[in-house]
Amino acid sequence: MNALTRFVAIGEALWAKHHVHLAPEPSGDRFGTVRAGTGADSRPPLRMVAVGDSMVAACGVDDQSMGFVPDLASVFAQRLNRRIDWEAHGRLGATMRRVRYRLLPEVEGHPDLLVVIAGSNDIMARRGIEEWKADLRATLEEARPLSEHIIVFSCGQLYNSPALGATLRQSLKGKVDEQVEASGTICREFGARYVDMAHEDVNADDASFYAADHFHPGEFGYRYMAERSGELLDDWLAERF
Repeated sequence: MNALTRFVAIGEALWAKHHVHLAPEPSGDRFGTVRAGTGADSRPPLRMVAVGDSMVAACGVDDQSMGFVPDLASVFAQRLNRRIDWEAHGRLGATMRRVRYRLLPEVEGHPDLLVVIAGSNDIMARRGIEEWKADLRATLEEARPLSEHIIVFSCGQLYNSPALGATLRQSLKGKVDEQVEASGTICREFGARYVDMAHEDVNADDASFYAADHFHPGEFGYRYMAERSGELLDDWLAERF
């Protein structure tokens, strides 16, 4: 990135900081149960707990029940033909460090499945890749005793966000790529399943994908991402549950 491009990107970032009004965390219960429907087997419910940023906090929809975590639970319930008890421990603006120190300690007991979602705020805060690696490793070190099965989702597709300027989006693309590559390597080291949603075709170029803030997914966006996640994780889930 040359000096002029960097200058423009910084200017667009400052504009976004003061003019993009992010969707708040919606009201509603941050836990629930999803049934697979008629014909579901008699096994005990699978407990799924998610910790992370605004994706976990359901920013972009009007109620927690329409967020990514319950959508993901619904997809998993159908694919596994099993009831899912879900919990969401998320905060708008959470970095991986906050997930480690503030949200992971909220997890009680030993969930069957632990979902970790963060990364976008680390990039937006211009935190370096070495800091990211250290925080992800530390988080997984503390998560591993909590659950035998851990899924880590990548950051979002910041480079596609209509709320951000074109030059800023392009500069963020390189940081997203770098973070995804590092995260995949670390997750393999820890035996966690990494899901790269940052490069998946989740229809993010469709205006209906986004919420009113043009930054977070809306109801359609979360549902679309959950369905795609189910396709990517189908074999992994079937082998374990």
